[in-house]
Amino acid sequence: MIIQKLYKDWQMKRAGDSELLPAKVPGSVYSDLLDNKKMEDPYWRDNEDISFALLEHDYEYLTTFKPNEAILNCERVLLRCEGLDTLADIYLNNTLICKANNMHRTWEYDVTGCLKEENKLHIVFHSPIKFVNEAYKKVRTDGSEDCLDGFPQIRKAHCMFGWDWGPRLPDAGIWRDIALVGIKRARLDSVYITQRHKRGTVELNIKVEADAPWAEKTAAEEAWMLGRRQDEDKLSYTVYLTDPHGNETKYDNSPRRIVIQKPELWWPKGFGAQPLYTVKVVLSQGGTELDSWQRRYGLRTMTIRRQKDKWGESFAHEVNGVQIFAMGADYIPEDSILSRVTEKRTRKLLEQCAAANFNTIRVWGGGYYPNDFFFDICDELGLIVWLDFMFACAVYDLTDEFDKNIRAELADNIKRIRHHASLGLYCGNNEMEMFVAMNNWVSNPKQKADYIKMYEYIFPQVVSKYDPETFYWPASPSSGGSFDAPNDPNRGDVHYWDVWHGGKPFSDYRNFYFRYASEFGFQSFPLLKTVESFTLPEDRNIFSYIMERHQRNNAANGKIMNYMYQTFLYPNGFGTVLYASQLLQAEAIKYGVEHFRRNRGRCMGAIYWQLNDIWPVASWASIDYHFRWKALHYFAKRFFQPVMISCQEEGILTQKPNANAQPLVKEKLEKSFRLCAANETMEEKKLTVKWEIRDNTARVIKEKTERLTCAPLSSTWLNKVEVPEITLNNEYLSFHLYENTELISEGTVIFTLPKFFNFVDPKLSCKVEGDTITVKAEAYAKSVEILNRKEDIVLSDNYFDMNAGEKHVKIISGNSEGLKLRSVYNIR
Repeated sequence: MIIQKLYKDWQMKRAGDSELLPAKVPGSVYSDLLDNKKMEDPYWRDNEDISFALLEHDYEYLTTFKPNEAILNCERVLLRCEGLDTLADIYLNNTLICKANNMHRTWEYDVTGCLKEENKLHIVFHSPIKFVNEAYKKVRTDGSEDCLDGFPQIRKAHCMFGWDWGPRLPDAGIWRDIALVGIKRARLDSVYITQRHKRGTVELNIKVEADAPWAEKTAAEEAWMLGRRQDEDKLSYTVYLTDPHGNETKYDNSPRRIVIQKPELWWPKGFGAQPLYTVKVVLSQGGTELDSWQRRYGLRTMTIRRQKDKWGESFAHEVNGVQIFAMGADYIPEDSILSRVTEKRTRKLLEQCAAANFNTIRVWGGGYYPNDFFFDICDELGLIVWLDFMFACAVYDLTDEFDKNIRAELADNIKRIRHHASLGLYCGNNEMEMFVAMNNWVSNPKQKADYIKMYEYIFPQVVSKYDPETFYWPASPSSGGSFDAPNDPNRGDVHYWDVWHGGKPFSDYRNFYFRYASEFGFQSFPLLKTVESFTLPEDRNIFSYIMERHQRNNAANGKIMNYMYQTFLYPNGFGTVLYASQLLQAEAIKYGVEHFRRNRGRCMGAIYWQLNDIWPVASWASIDYHFRWKALHYFAKRFFQPVMISCQEEGILTQKPNANAQPLVKEKLEKSFRLCAANETMEEKKLTVKWEIRDNTARVIKEKTERLTCAPLSSTWLNKVEVPEITLNNEYLSFHLYENTELISEGTVIFTLPKFFNFVDPKLSCKVEGDTITVKAEAYAKSVEILNRKEDIVLSDNYFDMNAGEKHVKIISGNSEGLKLRSVYNIR
């Protein structure tokens, strides 16, 4: 097979205009208009409105090309479009050859005999805004209230029409490669390799399907094509297997089974290495190579373990027979302008996940199926991928045409990604079983019936046909389907939002022992330098028009402040508000994750919402649009440590309204704590725990050292310690976990709200020697933040608690120019 990419000499224009502008392919309307200075930055202030209006028009893309001689000599030539966003009419030499209506599909069109020495390719992209407006008038299909009405009518990334963290920027264009494909005799249509693990060996079962232009593929002809007929014209394939050390083995004569001796298994991060084998399949006829296919494989078994138990039913990733506690976050598209999502950018983001001890990442279903390099990087880093199919928070009109379209969409993407070691499961949709069960968005009985047909009949059929080895789950959250209590805390996966949307305190997490929490979150503002990227100085008030335009969750800025007043003293400036909001977010998610990890076995997953941002915005992300780590990402690095200590304290001094709605009153409970060590490794750990009760200057009042043995894949509780004598406003608990003499995890707990604790000035200071920052405190300092002038420094630790003394922190990236420090003491 011969491929000639068509990426040169493209031009674009708005339909009806005469001016042609240089265009990049792959690219998009927005990226080309920006490059040609025909639009302003859509992320600056409220430019979103102007940018949105641009897509009320159609746009045209044009190029001329000369086919390679080798292409012209092929028996069959296809035009392959790997990504057309979305409503496209394709003209070749002024003849309409096809239409496309799904950005998630690969479109191929036979152009055999249509090519000349020089050819004109012309693609018209119709306005997605006009389309959904008209479609909604004809058939009502509702969904997320944050989106444009009618968005479910088009197979386009839903979040392009808005979300509660993203703008309405419904871009268009040729967003992935477009090419001519020349076929001589036949090409490889499908290579599907499954694994059978036996003691000391792994058996690869290879199923190869060829696509020949001269044959309808009956079973007999398929066998003929793949070399089962013994004559000189037979089609056959050869397999080349390269092990992780570069040693290649060749297998001739169309092997259907290969046995690997002493296999090197692939493991999620924290459980072992990620060795990758390379499999290359070469299709030949009479000694002439016709096509080849090459992918990397990790040898592993992967499924979801569901088993009845005393609490209900378990739900856990099981890799190579080991049940994994999933630790990670939910991934959304990295940019509203998809051409900006490069391999370099994605690698940087996913490496920051690995740096924070993630072992899992959930791809949320309202965006698009990630690029091949996303999965390649996850394979390398050991990140299990929970992949939602791209259906989210909506109902759909299941016509015969839509059925055919979505089947093709799933088939294209399953065949593209099914070989990846990191692929953990396919999930039918995001949040639709839960909301449809409650009749949200449902306008007629057919839509509810269509839900069952799509996710519990059509989707399982397609998965079973193209990748029966990978686990399929009908929705997130779900207990298994059929509207059977889809957000049940004792079965399946759960989305829990009573903390944040429900306004409940962080302590509410401890009322639940979810089997797998696949969404829970808390918002914060980004760092000041990120805010400066979309505001003028006069905008920098969290209730200003521009700040609220960059906050898409209704009334959320006020919600942050509501939680803030319950927790901290009133902040003394805009920058302090941003800092305090990030501490709230980090403490909220820490409260949940540590509780879930303490109850490992019952709970087997903590995937917080969300990892990243699509534009600069106040959101649930732990890494903002400009790759600045919020406090939450540093907290995640600590609470996702494979071996970690946490504290379940009792007797926190809180505030809540009394029954007569009088001013807030104080409530006291028993003052005690209980420490717990979590061991998410496959090794037994012999550990030492030290704890101290200290006063606000960090002077030790009481201390104790204990030794414990923590079994593999477990959490181990220490005995409850009562501290009735502790002075709530002036004393705190400090605790540390050692392996041998190495400090591997630590933390502090105050037994009151931060605004009531009598912090003294820790007089923070620092010095820099090489790549090491030494921070000094003269008293207890909570949530110490270290920032440089650009606020882009990434450190080995940040937003940490300090007893009086010194702490050494490594600079991972960025520089140490203009360092500044603060702690909770400075929130006043």
